[in-house]
Amino acid sequence: MIDFITYGLIFASLFVLELVYFRIADRYNIIDKPNGRSSHKRIVLRGGGIIFLIGVWLWSLVFGFHYPWMLVGVTLAAGVSFVDDIRSLPDSVRLITQFVAMLLVFVDVGLFSVESLGLSVEGQWLQVGWMASVIVVALIVCVGATNIYNFMDGINGITGGYSLAVLIPLLLLNRRLGFVEESYLLVVGLSLLVFCFFNFRTKAKCFAGDVGSIGIALLLLFAIGRLVVQTGDVTWLVLLLVYGVDGCLTIIHRIMLHENLGQAHRKHAFQLMANELKMKHTTVSTIYMLMQLAISLIAIYVIPATTAAHWMYFLCVLMVVSVGYVRFMKRYYHLHEEYLERIEERN
Repeated sequence: MIDFITYGLIFASLFVLELVYFRIADRYNIIDKPNGRSSHKRIVLRGGGIIFLIGVWLWSLVFGFHYPWMLVGVTLAAGVSFVDDIRSLPDSVRLITQFVAMLLVFVDVGLFSVESLGLSVEGQWLQVGWMASVIVVALIVCVGATNIYNFMDGINGITGGYSLAVLIPLLLLNRRLGFVEESYLLVVGLSLLVFCFFNFRTKAKCFAGDVGSIGIALLLLFAIGRLVVQTGDVTWLVLLLVYGVDGCLTIIHRIMLHENLGQAHRKHAFQLMANELKMKHTTVSTIYMLMQLAISLIAIYVIPATTAAHWMYFLCVLMVVSVGYVRFMKRYYHLHEEYLERIEERN
């Protein structure tokens, strides 16, 4: 049974702590200035997403340190990201930190357990090789997903709204499967609601910053990882499919254009919608949120609970969303090229 008083106090504490951070950010000039690659036109406080890190620490203090390695990993990655929000760090430093942090998260996910991988006690060397392969692949996928989550943080409301669209299905699945402490998901949800109050609006009070996008990505990946390990079903990555398609196909597009992937850009589908098509940020964020929520709820309540059905649904939705992305780009990308030409003429 949910203790509404406890969660109410946690919500109020997170709200106050976010306001305290705003005072600190304003005092030390932790801001996001718009440039030619930005989707916003006014100076906004950066790093409001630190509330996600504060939230998981508050959860641990109130409900117990159930996942200490996860807590250390998220703190490490989010902490370095926060420093990067203030003063730019080398890509190598951030990437190495993310790999180390993800390894720490994997400890509480259960990836280092022989039982979680369904291995027998026999064939020790084969086990070690198999486990190492699984962990390496999982590391690459999860660190890549974390950075895609960071890349997708470009307009008001998209990080908070999309994260809620991932969290709600996780809460529903957790009621059925019990793969993670429910209080963990609820407190992460409360931190998202606090952030959305200040960010999911036409004139945002703050942006998540790398500390926020990297932090919430790790928190959600931790829960999804525990779901995948418990069920042995990798197709639950469908909970992140919309971001995955936009992020991965945009990277492929930029590679085809021979662009520097480390350079800021405005080529994501959501950026074209907000910038070139002049759609409201909150409208675009809501579209992404509802798309992901619909895909996830169909996977939970409509698709039969069999491996074959899950894989068929995952591949079909992946194809449909990918085709939709490509068709959208073919129709509207010329508007972005015209924007780039105008920028070059001004320079």
